Amino acid sequence: MADVNKKRSKNTEGIPSKILKSGVISWIIVITIWGLGSLAYDEYFLPSPKETLDSGAVLIQNGTLWADIVASISRVARGWFLAVVTGVPLGLLVGSFRPVRWLVEPILSFFRFVPAIALTTLFLMWFGVGDESKIALIIYASFFPIFVNTIAGVASTDQSLIEAASCMGAKKARIFFTVTVPSAVSNIYTGVRLGLSSSIICVIAAEMLVGSDGLGYLINSSKLYYKTGWAFAGIVTLAVIGFLADRLLQFIGRKTLKHFGVK
Repeated sequence: MADVNKKRSKNTEGIPSKILKSGVISWIIVITIWGLGSLAYDEYFLPSPKETLDSGAVLIQNGTLWADIVASISRVARGWFLAVVTGVPLGLLVGSFRPVRWLVEPILSFFRFVPAIALTTLFLMWFGVGDESKIALIIYASFFPIFVNTIAGVASTDQSLIEAASCMGAKKARIFFTVTVPSAVSNIYTGVRLGLSSSIICVIAAEMLVGSDGLGYLINSSKLYYKTGWAFAGIVTLAVIGFLADRLLQFIGRKTLKHFGVK
C-alpha cells in the first residue's frame, strides 16, 4: 500500500512539470500579455488575438491564406531539399580531405556572411522575377548551415576509430561509410534543421520584396489596405508552420537517427 501511495505521489508531482514542459503555460502568458497590450491601442496598430483570428478566418474563407501557404511551403520545400542534396555530399567530400578543406574555408568564410537578401537584386537579374529567383535565394540561405555543419561533423570524427578500422584492414571507402558518415550524422541533422529555419526566413523576405503571392507578400501587402490583422494572421501562420516543421524534423530524427546520437 505504501508503494502504491509513493507511485501516486510521484505521478502527481510530475503533472505540473509535464504541463510546464509542454509549453502551454508559456503560450497562455504570451497571449494574455498580447491581449492586455491590445486594449491600449486600436486594431490598426495592435490587433487583439481575437481580431487576428477573425482576420485569419476571413482570409481562409476567401481562399487567400491557403493559396499563400501553399506557395510559400512549395518554395521552401524545393529550395531546402536542393540545399540538402547538395550541401550534405559536398560537406562530406570537403570535410574528408584536409587540403580541400583548407582551400574552401577562406571562400566559405567570406560568402556565408553575405546575407541572401543582399543578393536579391542580382538573383532577379539572373533568374527573373518568378519562382526561380526565390528558390535560388532559399538554396543560398540554407546551403551554408548544412554545408558548414556537415564539414564540422566530419572533422570531429574520432581519429582513433578511423585508425582502428584501418588496422582491421578496412579500405578508405569502407571507413568513410561505416565510421566518418555515422559520426557526422548528428551534425548533419543540426545543419538540416538550421537550413530549414533559414529557408523559411529567406522565402518571407523574398516574397515581401518581389513576390506576388505567398505569406511574405500577404504580410507586406496588408499595409496597402491598412489591414494590420492580415499581417498578424500571416505572421502567426508562418510561426505555426515553422514550429510544426521543426517538431516534425525532431520527431523523425528521434525515431530514425537515435542510434547516431540524435536526441
